[in-house]
Amino acid sequence: QVQLVESGGGLVQAGGSLRLSCAASGRTFSSYRMAWIRQAPGKEREFVAAVSWIGRITTYADSVKGRFTISRDNAKSTVYLHMSSLKPEDTALYYCAANSGLGVTDPRTYTYWGQGTQVTVSS
Repeated sequence: QVQLVESGGGLVQAGGSLRLSCAASGRTFSSYRMAWIRQAPGKEREFVAAVSWIGRITTYADSVKGRFTISRDNAKSTVYLHMSSLKPEDTALYYCAANSGLGVTDPRTYTYWGQGTQVTVSS
């Protein structure tokens, strides 16, 4: 079992920045691929970004490439999402998720999920 707790969400104006954090506890953090996945009201969950076990490989949705950066600190069992140049369409509940197998961009492949942190971008 892995427990995930997100923080750092909030209200920001378009063009602004936020950094989300996700603290993990339980099994060995470095054994898991970590991802950020978001869900806007009335929409399905959408992959945002993922980082490999030791942080060397990152994957991004096209909609956030060049604006968002995912990173992890295995010593602190924490994964981060730095978001810049935020747009109103980035408004969503942002989840931290973990998996230990195949699958990077499909939310259905992630086993462990946090409760989410709300990001609201005003125009």
